[in-house]
Amino acid sequence: MTASTSTSASALGAVIAANHDAVTADASQAAVVFKTSATAHDAVASTVTARRFQIEVDEPPALGGADTAANPVEYYLASLLSCQVVTWRVWADKLGIAVEDIRATAEGDLDVRGFFGFDDAVRPGFGAVRVRVEITGPESRERYLELQQAVDAHCPVLDLTRNVTPVVTTLVTLGV
Repeated sequence: MTASTSTSASALGAVIAANHDAVTADASQAAVVFKTSATAHDAVASTVTARRFQIEVDEPPALGGADTAANPVEYYLASLLSCQVVTWRVWADKLGIAVEDIRATAEGDLDVRGFFGFDDAVRPGFGAVRVRVEITGPESRERYLELQQAVDAHCPVLDLTRNVTPVVTTLVTLGV
C-alpha cells in the first residue's frame, strides 16, 4: 500500500467511524436527502446543478444534440462506476482488505426504438449493463471476491439499478 493510499484509507476509516457513531447515537442522522435541478437549453441539452457543481448534459447528433457533453445514460454509467469505486474503497477498509488500485469500465446496451416510441415493446433504458472491475493488491482472489460480494450488496447506484425505486413526478404548469 502506498503512502497516499494508506493516508486516504485511514481518513476513510475515520469517516466510517464518525458516521457509525452519529447514526448509533441518533438513527435519524442516517437520513440524507440529495437534490439536483436541471435547466433545459439548446435542442436537447441541459445544465444540472448538484450542490455547488454544474454538470452539462447533451446528446450526440444522432439523438438530436450538439455533442457538447456526455448524455444521461453515459452519466448513469459514470455514476455507477464512481459509486462502485467509492463502495470498493469503503468496504475494503471495513473488511481490512488491502487495495492498491481500482479501475472500472462499464458499457450498456440501449435500443433507441424504446426511447423514440417506435416500438413500445422495447424498453427505453438499458437492456443490459456490463461492469468490469480491475483490482490490484496483495490479497488472494478469494478475499477480493469477498470484497465484491460486499460491494454488490451495498453500492447505492447498483441498488438503484437492481431494485425498483418509487419515483413521483409532479407537473407544475406556469403561464398556462
